[in-house]
Amino acid sequence: MSSRPITLIVAAALEALIGLAAAAGGLFSLYTAITGQATDVVSSAIPLTVIGAGVGALLIFVARGLWQLREWARTPVVVTQLFMAVVSYYMFTSEQYVVGSIMLGTAVVAAAAVLAPPTTAVLFPDEPSKGG
Repeated sequence: MSSRPITLIVAAALEALIGLAAAAGGLFSLYTAITGQATDVVSSAIPLTVIGAGVGALLIFVARGLWQLREWARTPVVVTQLFMAVVSYYMFTSEQYVVGSIMLGTAVVAAAAVLAPPTTAVLFPDEPSKGG
């Protein structure tokens, strides 16, 4: 039997998925630079490639930390979801409703999963539980 509750599994999987999406965005930027589709390779495509790959690697590292039950990983997961919610707002304001909805839904589910009592209990086992 696994010591990981389903809420932690969901949070780690979503964080890894977000990291993979960021890395894919970075690789797409590299592709546009290589194929000549990028309008400004030096000041736009290459920096976006580096940022996308770096953020993707960092988020996957955080997802791995959460999977390994590292308590430090919860804060970056929550911060990631806050950023996702902000970006989804701008997707809505630019009338990209499908992308905004997917981002906001992912952010809400991942934040709820990482802050859920079963996840908290497994990440912080020494904390006294509140209850009657």
